[in-house]
Amino acid sequence: MIDLDGCRFGVNRKAWDLPFLAEAEELAGLRRVMRLHLELWGLPGVVYAAQICVTELVANVVRHVGPGTPSCLAVSMNGDRLRIEVSDPDVRALPTLVTTAGEAEAGRGMALVDGVADRWGVILRGDSKVTWCELVTGLRSSTDHVDGPQVAKAEALLGLCGLGVTSADSDRGRLSPTVGRELAIGLIADLLHWLRAHGCDPDEALDRAQMHFEAEAAEAA
Repeated sequence: MIDLDGCRFGVNRKAWDLPFLAEAEELAGLRRVMRLHLELWGLPGVVYAAQICVTELVANVVRHVGPGTPSCLAVSMNGDRLRIEVSDPDVRALPTLVTTAGEAEAGRGMALVDGVADRWGVILRGDSKVTWCELVTGLRSSTDHVDGPQVAKAEALLGLCGLGVTSADSDRGRLSPTVGRELAIGLIADLLHWLRAHGCDPDEALDRAQMHFEAEAAEAA
C-alpha cells in the first residue's frame, strides 16, 4: 500500500552557480535570476529574503574588495535550508557584523543579512573566500514541497492518479516531478471533459481557476 502522506512527488532542486563581475549594475540581474530559480524550485516565500542576502553579499564585495572583482554566486539546498554563497578572490577583506547607530550606512549590509538569514559565515579557501548564509524554508527536506491545504489536496489527488505508475527514480512510493506534472496535466484535462459533459463551460472554469490561483498566490506572498 502506498503512503500518500507527505510529499510523494519530490522536487529536484539542483545546485547552480553563476560567475559575475562585482558591479552595482549587476545587482538587479542577480536578484532577477534568484527570483526565477526560487520560483522554479517552488520556494516563492523566501524570494524576498534571498534577494536581500544576494544584494548585500555582492554589495559587500563591491564596497570592500572593489568594483569589477571576479566573483561567483552559488545556490544550493543544505537539508531543509536554502544556502547562498558569494565567493571572491580577496582573503583579507572579511565581512563583519557591525552595530551601527542612526543613519550610518557602513556595516549595515551584514546586519541586514544577519536579520533575515538563519545563520551566516565566511570560509577561507587559500586564494579565495566564500561568504555564505542559509535561509529557513519551512521544508522538511531538500526535496519536500511547501505545505498548504491546496497543495496537500492536489498531492493526494495526484497520488491516487499515480497508483500503479512506475518510475525509474521512484523510491518507496515517491515519483519524479516530471511524472507528477504529466499526471496533473492529465487530471486537468479529465476535469475539463467532466465539465463539458455536464453542460459547463471549460474555458470559463479555467479563467476562474486562474483568478483563484493568482489571488491566493498574491495573498501568500
